[in-house]
Amino acid sequence: MIAASALAMDLAEIPFSDATGKQVSLQDHARKVILVVNVASKCGLTAQYPALEALFQKHKHQGFVVIGFPCNDLGNQEPGTTLEIQQFCKSTYGVSFPIMGKLSVKGANQHQLYQSLTGKDSAFPGEVRWNFGKFLISRDGKPIARFEPPTNPDSPEIAEALAKALAIPEN
Repeated sequence: MIAASALAMDLAEIPFSDATGKQVSLQDHARKVILVVNVASKCGLTAQYPALEALFQKHKHQGFVVIGFPCNDLGNQEPGTTLEIQQFCKSTYGVSFPIMGKLSVKGANQHQLYQSLTGKDSAFPGEVRWNFGKFLISRDGKPIARFEPPTNPDSPEIAEALAKALAIPEN
């Protein structure tokens, strides 16, 4: 039990860069339910952006945020600069949830956030398999669900997990 609390605190404090290059962390969204998603602009699953945005819009007033982490680790499907990625997300899909700076989700340069989310001692161990993998983080900073890339943001599985995390009745 102590280890889980330490892991949650560590997860919330891991620094990463926002789109402007400023160092931020999940702590900046304290007491919110967070859906962490590794995103890519040139992936067959990029079409999930509208459903991610709809999920964010539907639940943001209940203390929910989607955070996109662009990565180019999987099939080189996010080759653009941070500015290009931001412009693409906003102009093509109307994304208003935060899209962070690029990071690595696997391999030798794997970011510490993803090491904590996928490492052997994590709640959901196992390498990120593709773009649009999703981790649901509870209000107390603990990973509570993992969804593989093909799972659509508007799927019943995500709706159920999110309803429980937000403590709202399912629709």
